[in-house]
Amino acid sequence: MSPIRILRLLTAFMLVAGLSARGASAEPEEPRKMVLSLDDAVRIGMQRNRSLEIARLDRQMAGQKVRESWAEVLPHVSTGLTYTRSIKPTVLFLPSNFPGGGGPISISQDNAFTGSVNVNQNIFKLSAIAGIRASSLVRQISDEAYRQSNADVVTSIRRAYYDALISAEKLKLVVQSIARWEAARKDTGALFRQGVAADIDTLKAYLSVENLKPEFIRARSDVSIAATRLKSVMGVDQETQIALSDSLAFRERKFPADIASAYAEALQKRPDVRSLTLQLAAEGEKVTAARSEGLPTLGAFGQLQTQTQFNDGTPLDKSHWPVSSSVGLQLSVPIFSGFATSARIEQAKISRLQTRTRLEDLKAQVRAEVEVRLANLAESQRRIEVQSRTVGVAERSYRITRLRLREGVGSRLELKDAELQLNTAQINYLQAVYDYLLSSAELEKSLGIIPQELSGS
Repeated sequence: MSPIRILRLLTAFMLVAGLSARGASAEPEEPRKMVLSLDDAVRIGMQRNRSLEIARLDRQMAGQKVRESWAEVLPHVSTGLTYTRSIKPTVLFLPSNFPGGGGPISISQDNAFTGSVNVNQNIFKLSAIAGIRASSLVRQISDEAYRQSNADVVTSIRRAYYDALISAEKLKLVVQSIARWEAARKDTGALFRQGVAADIDTLKAYLSVENLKPEFIRARSDVSIAATRLKSVMGVDQETQIALSDSLAFRERKFPADIASAYAEALQKRPDVRSLTLQLAAEGEKVTAARSEGLPTLGAFGQLQTQTQFNDGTPLDKSHWPVSSSVGLQLSVPIFSGFATSARIEQAKISRLQTRTRLEDLKAQVRAEVEVRLANLAESQRRIEVQSRTVGVAERSYRITRLRLREGVGSRLELKDAELQLNTAQINYLQAVYDYLLSSAELEKSLGIIPQELSGS
């Protein structure tokens, strides 16, 4: 090999090595990983959820509307400065018998300035007072809307977290089922070598393992989808890896024992009921405001004014600036507005009746919702009690059946049935726990139970 060819090979080798080293150093950073408990997920969601951020902004806007409503009862102060340039002077015609003779005389000069300060203050305007009370109620309504958004977000995060938990637990069950069938396949192989089992038994054992692989793929996909939904509702970047620290375990919660007490608690605490109650009061203020349009209004005004005129060539500081001032009262008495006032009063009354009807309908819905949630909670708790015992029996049945198969006195059909019973019992138990936890979260929302730290300002 010639020296030139050797040099070329060495150069190429160094180039490839350099590119490999550069590629290794330029590897992207691994995505950040978060270990989340349910409380952590809720806390992060409260900080990053976009719908809750919109609710916060709505509450701030309602506060500004309260400030705006006070403008009707506070003084209005304005100032102005007017400059006029006379192209042709204004004239005044004097009568012919005026001393010195009649005829037109100029009464304006080339330049004129007028400055004024005006103050207006409503003394009696009932619609303004009603507007202030209504805007204060609107602020309280926005607070309740924010609490409702809190409840919606918390429930959504809990549901997504429980979905992620049960999908992970179902994946574990599939893995355990595969492991059990793999162990059974080995047992069948040993029996086949001993001449106790037939070749068809080994094939069936192999197929039992292979038939579970599609279910494993689907379960693993469900875990990924559940994690994506949880990150979405939390407002976390999808590139972030998450790991759940809580488990799908039964934790009994204390709730009102009877429907009547639960319904009473819901009417007292639920944000939507409180919001609609406040809305009914606000509609009453709108009726008052509409009626006040037919009442007199009384206002005070004041003006401070100065003015000057001078011809070209006269310095501005040499001109005269006489000051005048005036104050007064203005009484306005509406007499006839073309039935507009009476129409607005009737519209406000109808709107109040509509709100009252919606409130009664909401209360009926709350009553039914609370009853259903309590029933679902009790039903899932009973299923947990039953299935917890069933799982134990199914596990014992599977162990006995597998032992019988290993000893050559059992059949694969018995093992398959025992495996099916065990898998069904475990899934039913997980589903019962999931339903109980989700029913608890939904019942808390139905009762208006919102943690204090989540509904803060």
